[in-house]
Amino acid sequence: MNLASIPSPSTGVIELGPIPLRGYAFCIIIGVFVAVWFGNKRWIARGGKAGTVADIAVWAVPFGLVGGRLYHVITDYQLYFSEGENWVDAFKIWEGGLGIWGAIAFGAVGAWIGCRRRGIPLPAWADALAPGIAFAQAIGRWGNWFNQELYGKPTDLPWAVEISEGANRVAGTYHPTFLYESLWCIGVALLVIWADRRFSLGHGRAFALYVAAYCAGRGWIEYMRVDEAHHILGLRLNVWTAIIVFLLAVVYIVVSARLRPGREEIVEPDRDTTPGKDSDKDGSAKADADAKDAEQHAEAKKDPISKDEPGTGRTAESTEAAAEKG
Repeated sequence: MNLASIPSPSTGVIELGPIPLRGYAFCIIIGVFVAVWFGNKRWIARGGKAGTVADIAVWAVPFGLVGGRLYHVITDYQLYFSEGENWVDAFKIWEGGLGIWGAIAFGAVGAWIGCRRRGIPLPAWADALAPGIAFAQAIGRWGNWFNQELYGKPTDLPWAVEISEGANRVAGTYHPTFLYESLWCIGVALLVIWADRRFSLGHGRAFALYVAAYCAGRGWIEYMRVDEAHHILGLRLNVWTAIIVFLLAVVYIVVSARLRPGREEIVEPDRDTTPGKDSDKDGSAKADADAKDAEQHAEAKKDPISKDEPGTGRTAESTEAAAEKG
């Protein structure tokens, strides 16, 4: 019998009149705000403009949510398309089920679109956002606690999570893998912040470090989980994914450091590169210069400037007039 454990919420939904507040969605939303807020601070410190991170996040977040859900539905299709299941449930994102691999991949596509529209290098933006993403994951994992899902093997440790009887789950105490991953993500964020300050990581290497560090932890945490999953050669699919992505991230760090050492000096151009406004600033400056030149030219025609004759105190025009008179 456990003397201590982590109780699970009796429900993952709080009803405010006709509006249901779902714990899972609430954690995701808070995580997004934290990522954008912290990413904005890092972007400004790198020489970027306030608000740019949020502008690009408008593209990255929706793409990330779609990608995360697609990855989950595809890799766990039996939960939605097997006999006796309702395929409509595949669209119920509030009930849980976001694959981080799909979220990062599709989110990167959305971020690339946003960065391209602003004339900003995607690797620099990703570097600024990297620890914020890790903090967001740390917060988002508590959504699994609200839904009583993605727990580990049975245990009687003092920090075991209590799971109640429900669909596809047996009451008992289990390893709180959501808590393990949440704490790991906080550690990853702190590691990236330290390494970025210590080594001035640039050209996407801070983001690659975040990916590699997260995968290292996700591998062993995933191995502890007992929820249904596909296996390849005895390992869960997500474990293989973590291994492959980890290796790719490490290779990127090594190759990038050799090809593009140092950090970007300019992460955001001064001029506005928004489509339709590419030359607003330059065009305005040119128009002002042209107007000034025209004004000076008009004054020159109206009152031409002459040089004084040395030693006489008279202008060349007055001397010429006097000669004609004489």
